Amino acid sequence: MQLMRVVMVSKALVVGAYQRKAEEIARLGVALTVLTPPAWRDRRGCQVTQARHTDGYTLRVIPIRFNGNFHLHHYPTLARELAELKPDLLHMDEEPYNLATWLGLRAAQRSGAVGLYFTWQNLYRRYPPPFSWIEQVNYRRAPVAIAGNQDAATVLRRKGYRGEISVIPQFGVDPVWFAPVHAPPEGGSLRIGYAGGLLAEKGVDLLLRACAMLRGEWRLQIAGEGEQRQMLIQLAYELGIADRVNWRGRVDSTAMPGFYHGLDVLAAPSRATPTWKEQFGRVLVEAMACGVAVIGSDSGEIPNVIGDAGLLFAEGDASALAMRLQRLHDYPEERRCLTMAGRERVLAHYTMTDVAERTVAAYARALALATTQRAVL
Repeated sequence: MQLMRVVMVSKALVVGAYQRKAEEIARLGVALTVLTPPAWRDRRGCQVTQARHTDGYTLRVIPIRFNGNFHLHHYPTLARELAELKPDLLHMDEEPYNLATWLGLRAAQRSGAVGLYFTWQNLYRRYPPPFSWIEQVNYRRAPVAIAGNQDAATVLRRKGYRGEISVIPQFGVDPVWFAPVHAPPEGGSLRIGYAGGLLAEKGVDLLLRACAMLRGEWRLQIAGEGEQRQMLIQLAYELGIADRVNWRGRVDSTAMPGFYHGLDVLAAPSRATPTWKEQFGRVLVEAMACGVAVIGSDSGEIPNVIGDAGLLFAEGDASALAMRLQRLHDYPEERRCLTMAGRERVLAHYTMTDVAERTVAAYARALALATTQRAVL
């Protein structure tokens, strides 16, 4: 039987750890080629492509134009790549209102391939032309869309998408790589961590203020970069906690398990803005897989990701976050229960294998729908 030939275009797969998804897709019998830019720039800095997990598929770097421009970036050689590779399906790992998706799905259509896209957009937003036009054309071109969360699926329907929707997280975790280790003897100091962008919407300032309210011993590890770094460092000094905070900078994706192993609890204090709310919170499932208790705000998708395997607090409320942290400081037995519940939740819902299987099922459904549509025509 001929293998399904798929090309995936993804700026997210510049991150080495995320490439495990591609390996799992290939393991399921897909002849997969992944195309990434040499790097991707955003408000957190520049992430250079890492070829870390490339077994069973082809990872290729292609040129990108307008790098860092979310709506206008695109890949000038993509049409030529598709003409040479002749895939059955093109997976644009991009929002439907972006130029890259419009150009990609158009090129796929011209080469005889079926196209689909991925969306995280969980806020209903109307875009001005030409992006609103691009969005509607892409809706008609894709028989299946992949939504990263249920709110994103709801937004697609509200905006007029009539195809089938598969709700699948963009990435899972490898439970072998992200796994608990034997904890060192417990002391009185709570090891708190944060990983992600140092951006206003990520709420790192709330975490600093919450830590300043804690009683007893604690240490805070912050991994990540972003435009608020200097402001946050200054805030730590103003709060009198600078000597308890370790600014780790960007941690390589392959080193993240080691980062989590040095924590007792990971906090995700995201806050919604008029243009953004938390779309998933990948660091939560990574930490849970590593046996780390998690605390998250009730922003966006975080409550659905954590379920009953962690603690929640009202977004923007530093005092409520401090109460949750103090609780885990004072009651280590509850912390241990959460670590076990978190690991079990990841194994049940968020492994990379599960995400890959559901993604390949979406591919097969898109191809079947396209075949039926062509037969009718």
